[in-house]
Amino acid sequence: MDIYKSLLEGNRQWVQEKLDADSEFFTRLAQGQSPQVLWIGCSDSRVPANEITRTQPGDIFVHRNIANMVVHSDMNMLSVLDYSVNILKVKHVIVCGHYGCGGVKAAMGEEQHGLVDNWLRHIKDVRGMHTHQLNEIKDPEARVNRLVELNVIEQVNHVAKTSIIQNAWKERNLPYVHGWVYELKTGLIKDLEITMDGQTYHAPVYRMDGQVVTG
Repeated sequence: MDIYKSLLEGNRQWVQEKLDADSEFFTRLAQGQSPQVLWIGCSDSRVPANEITRTQPGDIFVHRNIANMVVHSDMNMLSVLDYSVNILKVKHVIVCGHYGCGGVKAAMGEEQHGLVDNWLRHIKDVRGMHTHQLNEIKDPEARVNRLVELNVIEQVNHVAKTSIIQNAWKERNLPYVHGWVYELKTGLIKDLEITMDGQTYHAPVYRMDGQVVTG
């Protein structure tokens, strides 16, 4: 129960610190949110979006799952993406992975892990796409870290392929979609420099420039 009670005490201390710095902080926060960023990150407890980017509550809309995956049948992720893009009108979508990701490590092996293996299969798909490149890397840690990067790149492409993003790009060329990787050992974020928007996306098979067909 010690950790349980400490969470509640920590909340009280946090509230007081916020009020000491800005007496209107919570009053203003309760009036609504207008984040400019959607963060699709890993569930790993060591990668808190707000803390590692030094942002405040209300600045980032967050979706997290094991290994920061964008699966087109995942209604949770799609609902978050739709709300953030079409209601909140975010200007940036960031897929952020992290080196040393346990989900990616598991997908590099052949062991069974239970129900989660069905989720890890999507990472194994990425691994299969890049088998030759990964096999050329002899150091096991470096190999996992490269798969972390490749996975982020693939998930950025998955975001771009959604009808949600394609329609947003057709209407306003936003949001920008980015790929980042966080380094646990240093605390620094690496920009993979794969940013895309409606003008730079070049996969016409996924474009949706026509009208919705009804009837």
